[in-house]
Amino acid sequence: MFQKVLVCLLILCARLWAGSSETTTLVGAGATFPALLYQRWFDEFEKIHPGWRLLYLAVGSGEGIHQVTTGSADFGASDVPLTDDEMSKAKVKIVLFPTMLGAAVPAYNVGDLDRPLNFTGSVLAGIFLGKIRRWNDPAIAAINPGVRLPAAGIVIVHRLDGSGTTYVWTDYLSKVSPVWKNQVGRDIEVKWPVGKAARGNRGVAETIKQTPYSIGYCELAYAQQERLSYGSVRNAAGNFVQASAESITAAADSMPPLSHSFRISITNPPGKDAYPISSFTWLLVPSTLQSEKKAILKEFLRWMLAEGQDFSEPLGYARLPEAAIRMELQAVEQIQ
Repeated sequence: MFQKVLVCLLILCARLWAGSSETTTLVGAGATFPALLYQRWFDEFEKIHPGWRLLYLAVGSGEGIHQVTTGSADFGASDVPLTDDEMSKAKVKIVLFPTMLGAAVPAYNVGDLDRPLNFTGSVLAGIFLGKIRRWNDPAIAAINPGVRLPAAGIVIVHRLDGSGTTYVWTDYLSKVSPVWKNQVGRDIEVKWPVGKAARGNRGVAETIKQTPYSIGYCELAYAQQERLSYGSVRNAAGNFVQASAESITAAADSMPPLSHSFRISITNPPGKDAYPISSFTWLLVPSTLQSEKKAILKEFLRWMLAEGQDFSEPLGYARLPEAAIRMELQAVEQIQ
């Protein structure tokens, strides 16, 4: 409740500030997963259109969905595709636009190791269930032959806030571990059996960095920014794959084509080169905005689907597939 009040106050302050300037300002809120790229996009877009401003509050997917479906924000952002129930209850019709591909990675702080650790879905589930408690547990050692693992206890770090990254992580674990599916499940917020909580992808990454022998999950870009070690994960084809632009793209390419609703999960895909904890992330765009703001969002979406994609890979994300871009450009023109 406190966070919702705080976000509403921030949006109100942003609108008051925007009203005192000569620019037209849109205020959005949502996922921290893509926030590094969104901020770069908005900065670059404003250079081309100096009379327009896009303000973004990275407050988590759950709060972003709430703000846009209640009409409090001009647009939202989420790593979780809206459910049919959320779509039907929204004050206005919401159109989902995939913006890029990203990955949730098992980031850890285990001192000096000569190679990235390997993980399987069952081992990750065991760790986050609190059943695998030490780094030299036989289950971890068996998939990391030759690695000198410490006997130290494992410290779990997870998200505090309603999070699309949590959804992606638990969606994957629910697909690969029946025990996880039955005991914890998949959602933007779950009841964690063990661990310490941190707010946002940045908060999780910083906590891992500051906590010896810890492990947590965060978006790849944040792990890279904090110079964290992150593991390879065994995919559905049986290969250990580390997250990268190429392996994230391979995950999307190995799945069925997007539907026109653009709602799809790509965790645990079949591709041999696919990183298994990959996901699209979405902008949530109301179909009914005042004309000038609607024109700005449509122009931004066109730019994002073209020149904007070039900024993805340098920041640790992957470009959208060309087929998705073609479908989305058609959807932009349907916003009236």
